Amino acid sequence: MTRSKLLFVSLGATALLYVGLSDQARAQLQEITGKDGASMVLVPAGEFPMGSEEGEEDEKPVHRVHLDAFYMDKHEVTVGQYAKFLEATNREAPPRWNIMNESRHQKRPVVNVDWADADAYCRWAGKRLPTEAEWEKAARGTDRRIYPWGNDRPSKSRAYYHASFFSKTEWNDHAALGIVGLLEDGKSPYGIYDMAGNVWEWTNDWYDNTYYKTSPTRNPKGPERIDGKLKVVRGGSWVSGPVKLRSANRHDVDPTHRDLNQGFRCAKSP
Repeated sequence: MTRSKLLFVSLGATALLYVGLSDQARAQLQEITGKDGASMVLVPAGEFPMGSEEGEEDEKPVHRVHLDAFYMDKHEVTVGQYAKFLEATNREAPPRWNIMNESRHQKRPVVNVDWADADAYCRWAGKRLPTEAEWEKAARGTDRRIYPWGNDRPSKSRAYYHASFFSKTEWNDHAALGIVGLLEDGKSPYGIYDMAGNVWEWTNDWYDNTYYKTSPTRNPKGPERIDGKLKVVRGGSWVSGPVKLRSANRHDVDPTHRDLNQGFRCAKSP
């Protein structure tokens, strides 16, 4: 078959992966639209170094992980998107929803959602929560950069954050959170926005502070629950300092916990 002919493999109802296409045609397939109307970006298959020797003990050792290709939401799930989910499912709204759901906040991330809320939304949208490994690769790529944009320290053009921790009264009726997709300087290597700051993002994995010592080298999905009581959130938030915004930083949270700085985004397997 000549190079001009198209070979393709089905990726399900939402996309096709073409083999042997021009670079321009391939580029057009790097982004798809999910059932919920959200743009999703392809993170290609391959290895990346996960963890950090300069970080906390639970980020060690640095270990190479191979992930199959997956799609990640380009933006954190917004109030407007979550409103459609609530309307379609009659699920109970999160605390302070009447404040979040004002017209001026529709493009800011939804917060006060626990792990089950985030999981339910992703399933409703035909997606899933990302694994911890998927989240880290989507945030930092393959070159061991510290932050999604590189190794330079955070700035207000790169992330919604504070240099030190503030009182939750700074939430200011949800106005402390940033509108998603505005900070071009803060994008990850795959063009994904706000993976540092704005909201901590739920992942699918249970937390184990020694997991990296025994983690599988291909498509790790976190430890079995057994004694697991905490889930992993990633990325830092609007109240975080620079250390928490590092892409390798891990944070453990009770899955039933709701907070004004916790949100999520979804992933999807081809």
